[in-house]
Amino acid sequence: MEVQPVPKINVYLPDELAEAVKEAGVPVSAVCQRALEQAVRRVTAIRETASSASDLQEAVANLSHFTQRARTAVTLAHEQARASGAAEIGTEHLLGGLLAEGGNLALQVLRALEIDPDRVWTEIVRRSPAGAPVEDDPALRFGSLAAAALELTVTEATSLGHNYVGCEHLLLGLIAEPDGTAGRILRSMGAEPRLARRAVSAALAGYVHLRAQTAAQAPAASPGASPGGGPQEALAAALRQELAPIVRRLERLEERLTDG
Repeated sequence: MEVQPVPKINVYLPDELAEAVKEAGVPVSAVCQRALEQAVRRVTAIRETASSASDLQEAVANLSHFTQRARTAVTLAHEQARASGAAEIGTEHLLGGLLAEGGNLALQVLRALEIDPDRVWTEIVRRSPAGAPVEDDPALRFGSLAAAALELTVTEATSLGHNYVGCEHLLLGLIAEPDGTAGRILRSMGAEPRLARRAVSAALAGYVHLRAQTAAQAPAASPGASPGGGPQEALAAALRQELAPIVRRLERLEERLTDG
């Protein structure tokens, strides 16, 4: 029996990272294989969920790697699509679900990018055709663009090295999807993909630091005290500080392109 050759995939790393990997003796092939297997399973689950006619509870259950907040956002997206009389769940409904969930990290990222969630919602309403609400239809599916955004959501989480999919990854997936209403709205307001990814990384780092800081200060804090304006304000301030140099570089680049 003829043995078929195993296809090879080249992995390109920045020079510094490649040198560090070599010195540490990290098994690149094994690490990449596990990461790819995980990504394939998640993307496959997304595709099966998007193409099936299962009810909402089953569809959400298939997204087992999504956080509870991310699942809630998907559920709210379904409710918004049904309430608007849409034939399928679109990217605008996924974005609306993120906003309606109300307590997720994606909203902090938007604010750090100086994008007002209320303004985003107003734009969603403006661009969405009004229709008559329909009865709860268990066959309401994700549209092709929404399914593509969900696949990109998984890709974004994997590229950041995260073993879960949260609302912040969903935001990145919506920004990265080129043709959907959600991505067009977000990009028109300044949510550039690379800047948004940096904002998510900074938000997660700031959140971990803030939790540790809050835990350390809790015993000494007086009841009801909210030093520095509270944790959300502190996180937003840290994000703005982290993003400031990137924004300045982008502004300088835009000035050069304009002058040219």
